[in-house]
Amino acid sequence: MARQLKSNKKHETGRTITTKSPYGTHSDMVVSDDTIISQYEVGSGQVLAQDDAGYYVTYSNRVDSGLADPLRYNR
Repeated sequence: MARQLKSNKKHETGRTITTKSPYGTHSDMVVSDDTIISQYEVGSGQVLAQDDAGYYVTYSNRVDSGLADPLRYNR
């Protein structure tokens, strides 16, 4: 009989996402307002995106790539 490993991850009851996926970055999440972008350090080849948790900076090649964006889910 296998032992079940204890996980530190907690279930968040009532948490809903309003984006297309919980892990990827999509083009409708990219911020184009220059006044908001100026408040963050956005380098060359990077974009500012917004999800339910707030704003984050990610690489432009991650937008609509179909892959999970580690800069989104690791914050």
